[in-house]
Amino acid sequence: MRVMIDACVLYPTVMREVLLGCAKAGLFEARWSVRILEEWARAAGKLGPAQEVWARGEIASLGASFPKATVQYDEAQERQFWLPDPADIHVLTAAVVGSCDGILTMNAKDFPKNILGDEALLRWDPDGFALLLFSDAPDQVKSVAERVLQEANRLSDTPWTMRALMKKARMPRFGKALEA
Repeated sequence: MRVMIDACVLYPTVMREVLLGCAKAGLFEARWSVRILEEWARAAGKLGPAQEVWARGEIASLGASFPKATVQYDEAQERQFWLPDPADIHVLTAAVVGSCDGILTMNAKDFPKNILGDEALLRWDPDGFALLLFSDAPDQVKSVAERVLQEANRLSDTPWTMRALMKKARMPRFGKALEA
């Protein structure tokens, strides 16, 4: 399954690490565009120049880890699509050009299912998508989540539980399922 990942899913670290860890495990094929990656870098830059530099380093690392993930397209192709928020048309265009099965985003209202359906695309939120992957490959997904938890605990002064970390990462149902 090929999935276009919106910038709002790539930017939060824990969410990104869980979902891309699942992609590295072969549970789905991650896709994005140069513009999506640029949105991530600019969003990080709002927290300061060091954060943008860090994000650009992460983006370069993603290029090495996922060499086939970046979808290229001509900007003129965007004119054939419509979404309620014109600023998101580039995500839809990249998903169609990249032959994706769906879009992974936190912005449900900006990607109406009826419009995506016209392009044979699904829409997933990160929490629901992680649950879907977990139901299909529980051992692999749990292993990924445990690595993310270990890293969060290594970097934090306060220990995290799986459920608390996933709740903070805006994936509360996934965290609950992992602890069940």
